[in-house]
Parts: sequence; structure tokens; C-alpha cells
Amino acid sequence: MSKSINKLSIIPLGGVGEIGKNMTAYCYGNDIIVIDAGLKFPEEEMLGIDIVISDISYLIENKSKVRALFLTHGHEDHIGGLPYFLKHLDVPVYGTRLTLGLVEGKLREHGILESVVLNVITNESVINIGELSVSVFYNNHSIPDTVGFAIDTPEGVIVHTGDFKFDHTPVDGRYADLYRLAELGHKGVLALLSDSTNAERPGYTMSERSVGATIDDVFHQAEGRIILATFASNIHRIQQVFESAERYKRKVAIVGRSMVNNINVAMELGYLHVDKGTLVEPEELNKIAANKAVMLTTGSQGEPMSALTRMARNTHRKAEILPGDTVIIASSPIPGNEKSISKTIDHLFRIGAKVIYHSISGVHVSGHASQEELKWMISLTRPKYFIPVHGEYRMQKRHSELAESCGVPRDSIFIVDIGDTLEFQGGVARLGPKVPSGSVLIDGLGVGDVGNIVLRDRKLLSQDGILIVVVTISKEDGVVSGPDIISRGFVYVRESEALLEEANKIVMNTISRLVEDNVNEWSSLKTGVRDALGRFLFEQTRRRPMILPIIMEV
Repeated sequence: MSKSINKLSIIPLGGVGEIGKNMTAYCYGNDIIVIDAGLKFPEEEMLGIDIVISDISYLIENKSKVRALFLTHGHEDHIGGLPYFLKHLDVPVYGTRLTLGLVEGKLREHGILESVVLNVITNESVINIGELSVSVFYNNHSIPDTVGFAIDTPEGVIVHTGDFKFDHTPVDGRYADLYRLAELGHKGVLALLSDSTNAERPGYTMSERSVGATIDDVFHQAEGRIILATFASNIHRIQQVFESAERYKRKVAIVGRSMVNNINVAMELGYLHVDKGTLVEPEELNKIAANKAVMLTTGSQGEPMSALTRMARNTHRKAEILPGDTVIIASSPIPGNEKSISKTIDHLFRIGAKVIYHSISGVHVSGHASQEELKWMISLTRPKYFIPVHGEYRMQKRHSELAESCGVPRDSIFIVDIGDTLEFQGGVARLGPKVPSGSVLIDGLGVGDVGNIVLRDRKLLSQDGILIVVVTISKEDGVVSGPDIISRGFVYVRESEALLEEANKIVMNTISRLVEDNVNEWSSLKTGVRDALGRFLFEQTRRRPMILPIIMEV
């Protein structure tokens, strides 16, 4: 491609310095392509929030330039925000067969499947978009059909790895395109954007087949039912569960909506192979001998509404866990989920189940490259510039140190934040201006209508409750009705009558004083009541409830 006065810009809109909602924009001239449109699940302080997606206001502002969206694989942190993205940006979507199979279900739920153009890609695909050319290479990960992209630009080639590891004994027999990566490195790579999730882990990530061997041992030894919880998208692990079940003549029932959906898609597309008669409905497990029954379920992260958690608490309508069952939790905790997983495991032990989980067994391996594989990726591609992505800041920092140890100069390594722009012109990289970025919170059907102020109010309500003060006044007579104080989540009214009576007097005196001083503005009256009552309640209880004065005039 010929050189031009344009510059290449790489803009991370998600997935750097955090776990989840991966999204990166590549811009050259009048062409913008986007890789991935993920979501992340809310943090503990995001009360009531369902999911978090990337702020795409920059892309909406440059709508006419956005040409296509490319997907690396079918995990939620890479495809979960897609329906919200496509409601604003009508662009073709490129992904592998399994990834698009999972995407179709999402788009159908949102009622936009018919209006979206989905294009299947393989490792032989080359997609030309304006002055950008995107080619595909296969990766190994914890879900089949995972790919990375090589983006050929007038400034040079950018390699975007996506999530990856190098598995030399993959369950599906599909190997990472090591030769292709080496070929790219030989021709020259301008910049490498590489997965940092496991940059703190020394050595190599174990093969998914090692989990299969552990699962098979459990199946061989278990005398009762087996309940296995894992990520619904981990098709490789689910395949090995079915193989062990068939080897030991066990029937398998699937519990959990996402698990059912993903298994159906994987079976339809030929990524999951199950013998006829192995699958049964959950209700049928009760009619099968305990040593011939297996249940595959969601809830490996202790999610409150997941199937495993509800079974552990005996609140699931269709399934229950019985004393003597063997429960396998085949995943490691996502940071922040440790408490909920521990509670679920504790409930399972109380029921009388035997629980096998990540910290005491080999029932899980990561889908991300450890340090030696990360160094291998750098050595294969030999990039001029290195940009660690995915994972939290400390992981990216460690990844940067690994890159330096592999010969990448320190001043050629950029740790970028969401909204940063990394510009390339004449083969030289520099940080450019920031673009609008951040997180959009989704609560029910509301997209972006819950911000920091609403979250602050929810936190306040959850901590100290609310007091509603209702007063009716007239300009001639002052207070004519009330004050009536309604308490929710602050104090138990029947045991706090003296406190609330005193609060009543303070409200009455405050309003009378303000009316005498000719303070007639509603906002001033409400502020006076709020301040006086707030001081009194804090002195008496050391709590700060939300105080909501309602003042009416007759």
C-alpha cells in the first residue's frame, strides 16, 4: 500500500486496565474498523446494574467512517455489548461460525437479527475495507473458533491477538497458526496488541486436555450423581464431560438457560458431538440411578440467580442437590467473585455433597497465555511497538516488562488507557488526544440513564435508609398539616417513637422559623429542613439517611 499524509490511530474503548467489555477501534483516513464489542458484569458498588458496556459516543460521532465490526470469539466480554452497538451503528459483522452462531441468539432477543449482515470468516479470509486489509489467524482459547487479526495499513501491519494461549493438544484438534504469526514477524509487524490476562503467571498454561483427564478420574470414582458447573461457553470442557459420561454409560441433563442455548448452537454447528440418547431432560434424572446421572449447569462463579447457586440454596424449581452427590466447580474465580463462590461451596458441603473445586484439584485451566507463551508471541511477531491489552493495569505492566526482556525497547512500549489515542505516522508512534470514552451502565431496559449520582443515591439508601418528611403549609397560618415522617430502612418506627417525635418538633420549628423570616422558596425550605434534621439524626444515631422533604402549599 502507498504512503499517504493520513495517520493510523488505535483507540481502546474498553478492555484495558480492567476485566471485560473489550473494544478497540482502528482508524485510518475515512475508514474505522472495530474489534470486539463486549460487556462486563457490574462491580459490587454498582447497585441494581445488570451489565456494563463501552461508551461508543466517539464512534457515533464518526458514524459515517465506521465500516465494520470484527469479533475474535464468542465470550460475553467480547460479544455481549454487540446488540447495543448495532442499534447505533449499522455495519457488517465478521466472525467465525461458532461466534456468529452465539451472536445470532443475542440479536434475535433484541429484535435486530434481520437487519444485521453477518459474515463468516476463517483463517484464510482477507477482508479489504477502504485502505485497511484484515486477515485472520486461528488461536487457542477456552472456546472454539477463536481468532486474532492482522490489520494491514499504509503505516504497517498491526497484530491484534485477542484472547489466546498456545495449546499443543487442543480438544478440537485445531492448532494456533504459529507459522502465520512467524511469517508476519518475518515480513515486519509495526505493532502488537497482546492479551495480558495471565502476564503475572510464570511458565506455560496447561492444555485443556489435562482437565479432561481429571474429569474422567472423577467420573470413574464417583458412586452417586455428578453435577458439573462451568462456563456455558467452554465448549471444549463440555465436550470432554460428554465423552466421560458416554464412557461410563451416564445420562446428561443440562440446567441453566445460557448452558442450554450454547450447547444447542454448538451441536447444530458441529462444534459439539454427543451420542444419541446421552442427553435427557432435567426431570428425567430422578428416574435414573444415581451412578448413571450427570447434570451440567451454570453458576461456577456463584452468581445469585444461577442454577448451581439456587440448587445449593434449595430454591431451584427443577433440580436439587442430594447428600452423596459429587459437585465439580470447573472454573477459577473471576476477581471479585471469591465471596459468592465460597458461600455456594459452603452451602453444598452443608447439604452433604462432595465438592471438587479449583483450589484443591485440576478441574480448571486458564484459556489465557502465561508468561512463556506471551514471550513466544512477541518473539514470533517481532513487533516494532508493543501495546499490552486486556486484564488490569498491573497485568499490563508485567506484560510490558516481559516485552522488554524479549528485546522491545522501553520507549517502544505503550500502556494505554481507555479513550487514549495511539497515533502512527511515518512509522513513528506517539500518544494523541483522548476521545470520549468510559462505561455505560444498563439497568433493565435503561441504557445510560443510571449515572454516578443515581449510584451514589442507591448506595446511600442501602446504607442508612430514607426519611420522607411531608408538610403542608399556608402563607397565612404556617404549618397546617404534618409534619408526617415516613421511615424506610433507617429505624424501626415502633422502637424509635421518641426519636421521631423529636424529629417532628425540629421540622416544625425549622419551617416556622423560615416562614417568619419570609423564606418562601421551596428549595430553601427543603434545604433548611434537610440540614436541620440531618444534623439532629447524625448526633442521635451517627447515621446519615437520605432525607426527602415534601412541602405542599394550600
